[in-house]
Amino acid sequence: MKYLDEYRDSTVASNLTKEIAKTATRPWVLMEVCGGQTHSIVRYGIDRMIPECIELVHGPGCPVCVTSLEMIDKAHAIASHPDVIFTSFGDMLRVPGSRGDLLTLKSRGADVRVVYSPLDAVQIARDNPDKRVVFFGVGFETTAPANAMAVHRAKLGGVKNFSMLVSHVLVPPAMAAVLNAPDNRVQGFLGPGHVCAVVGYREYEALCDRFHVPIVVTGFEPIDLLEGILMTVRQLEAGRAEVENQYVRAVARDGNRPAIDLISKVFEVADRKWRGVGSIPESGYQLRDEYRAHDAEKIFEVEAIATRESETCISGLILRGARKPSDCPAFGKECTPQRPLGATMVSAEGACAAYYQYGRYLDRRNKVVGSDTDSTGKAHP
Repeated sequence: MKYLDEYRDSTVASNLTKEIAKTATRPWVLMEVCGGQTHSIVRYGIDRMIPECIELVHGPGCPVCVTSLEMIDKAHAIASHPDVIFTSFGDMLRVPGSRGDLLTLKSRGADVRVVYSPLDAVQIARDNPDKRVVFFGVGFETTAPANAMAVHRAKLGGVKNFSMLVSHVLVPPAMAAVLNAPDNRVQGFLGPGHVCAVVGYREYEALCDRFHVPIVVTGFEPIDLLEGILMTVRQLEAGRAEVENQYVRAVARDGNRPAIDLISKVFEVADRKWRGVGSIPESGYQLRDEYRAHDAEKIFEVEAIATRESETCISGLILRGARKPSDCPAFGKECTPQRPLGATMVSAEGACAAYYQYGRYLDRRNKVVGSDTDSTGKAHP
């Protein structure tokens, strides 16, 4: 496929792998920030192509996975109202809360609908003036412009029965939290390409200066990832700590100015809870005062809800890069995509789901390591 095959070229990948091996003279621990990068790394076996001295750990870069349990429970409480049409992207419907998920709630009669754009939810509100329509606004900076546009359009159009349950989180504060953790091992980052395509990477320069860690903004194809790893290792070996941009075909230092301006118009920075990580100061967005009439938390008064996490799931440690999915005693057993205990097994971008989809759970059963087949040669579905 034109403009894609070149980023999956096996000869180029082999040469990059050899160059990484030639460059690395000591062990290094790198974290890929984005869940899409985690998925590609596991899918293509990037972590098994590179030298053993380079360890890749998975960061809190899956927006579904880091949405706090409290926010999931708030969504359930709102969706339970008989006069509410609760709308969301499909990947949030199976995320387990303290007492089930949104799909279960839908099966019991709640009006829960999947939409493909927050603007679809605004239109549903126009079409159903006797209902209160709520959109679950989840994500990193990547989805913030579209969500901001929906709220802005609703206000301008006088759509008073539309509101948004906002659970936006920001990447740089989460990276700082990882680096500040007492058990941190991360020495360099593959930066989030899609986030930086929206907001740029100026803010990451302060992280480099503060923590003296290299950050290489990286794309999502195998060649992107291998080149990003090489660029990061080169910085570490030279003792440098800078922001570099591997993903030049999509990312500019200053990002997308109209998108940034719209985000700033509708949202303001606020403290935010992260699932498995806890509260991180100034790590999310909330609606500005002039848009509070569309704030579902205020409208439905769901500001304090007691939550209950699974005692077995270690997704918090996985999101911080302290553990890997295969370290969890429930992984591939009690916890599967069909019966997830934690959010990292629900989302396609979650590390646990990626490990399971590409057969990494077979490692625990002494079968064909790193393969999509078992010891009989039968393909894993």
